[in-house]
Amino acid sequence: MKYENVCRGKFIRRLNRFIAEVEIQGRTERVHVKNTGRCRELLLPGTLCFLSYQDKKERKTKYDLITVEKETRGRKILINMDSQAPNTVAWEWLRLGELFSAEAVVRREVRFGDSRLDFYIEDGEKKCYMEVKGVTLEDEGTAAFPDAPTERGVRHLEELIRAAQRGYEAYLLFVVQMQGVKRVVPNENTHPAFAKTLRKAALAGVKILAIDCRVTADSLESGRYVPVEY
Repeated sequence: MKYENVCRGKFIRRLNRFIAEVEIQGRTERVHVKNTGRCRELLLPGTLCFLSYQDKKERKTKYDLITVEKETRGRKILINMDSQAPNTVAWEWLRLGELFSAEAVVRREVRFGDSRLDFYIEDGEKKCYMEVKGVTLEDEGTAAFPDAPTERGVRHLEELIRAAQRGYEAYLLFVVQMQGVKRVVPNENTHPAFAKTLRKAALAGVKILAIDCRVTADSLESGRYVPVEY
C-alpha cells in the first residue's frame, strides 16, 4: 500500500489519543495519530516521523502521522503505526495467493456471532474466517501484542474459537508493521487475558500466523512469515 503527499517531521508531544504536535519545516502542526494504542516507545520527543498531507475541509488536522523511526539493536528501523494499514496489507497478501489459491474468494468485514471479523475466505471446499492484528511494539527483536489491554481482541479470539468449533478454518494473523523481528509473542504483562485466550484458541484449532512488513516512508508491503510463540 502507498501513501500520498508524504513529508518528514520531528515529533514533539502527544496531546491525547488522536492528536499530537509535530514540527514540520520549522512550524508546529497538530496532526492526527492513526493509532490509539499507547506507542510510548515510539512517540518520543525528537523522533523522526513521516506524515501524509490530507487537506480536506471536513478535517480538523491536515496531516496523518503514519511512520516513525526507532533505534533498536544498534540500528534504525522504520515502524508503520497506522492502525488501519494491517487490514490492507493482509488483503493484498491474501490476493497474492500466499495462503490460499489465487482463485479464492475473499470478503472483508464479515459478521460472525456478536463480532465483525476482518475476512471470510472461500477456497474450493475451504470456508475460513480470519482476524488481523497490527503489531508495533518491539523490544530486542521480539514483537509483542497488544501494547494496551484489548477486550475487543479477546472477544475476536473467542469468536474464532467458535468458528473453529463449527467446522470453519479460523486464523489469527499478526501483521508486524516493521521488518527484522525474530518472533511474535502475546504481551502477557500488559494483558494476561489476551495471552491466555490466544493459547486457548490455538488448542481449539485456530491457526496463529504472523508476517512482517517492508516499510518505507510512504509504503507498507507484506514480507515474510515470522514465528509466533505463545
